[in-house]
Amino acid sequence: MRLVFIGPPGAGKGTQAERLKTHFKIVHLSTGYILREEINTNTGLGEKAKTFMNDGQLVPDDLLLEKMNNRLRQDDCMEGYLLDGFPRTLPQAQGLDSILEDLNQSLDRAVNLTADNDELIRRLVLRGQKSGRDDDSPDVIRKRQQVYRDQTAPLIDYYRRQQILTEVNGIGKISEITDRIIKLLT
Repeated sequence: MRLVFIGPPGAGKGTQAERLKTHFKIVHLSTGYILREEINTNTGLGEKAKTFMNDGQLVPDDLLLEKMNNRLRQDDCMEGYLLDGFPRTLPQAQGLDSILEDLNQSLDRAVNLTADNDELIRRLVLRGQKSGRDDDSPDVIRKRQQVYRDQTAPLIDYYRRQQILTEVNGIGKISEITDRIIKLLT
């Protein structure tokens, strides 16, 4: 199974992806995690990404497409994967389509997790307090939400037109949300 997770910051994409990778026995590819690893190991990509991420901006499409093109060609991705945080823009989605075409693959579903804006802010502030993430401060959160509305939300219609979009309410107990997703995907 090849999945894409879409949703505003704090909707629970990473939490649900961790649970679903086990259920479906697929790889969870979080671009946030991948980029933070690049930052922690002081790679060139990490240095470039950090500047954008700490300002609440998206990492440029060409950088992410190059990284994901290489990652999706690795052996552990051949049986399926769940993309969390990628694509985030229409050019990234189109670039992903090209990568998948080259690999003779296609996405099975794009899962859009939805949630109330106030709940999202509460979740992210709490996460920032627990993890110490620089990008979970209230000012950066608001900027990330606006970036999401401007650049990522158009993916909902993009995948709806491809008839692979599944929308899931991301509010509730974590296990209930997981069950909703699994029910809609099977």
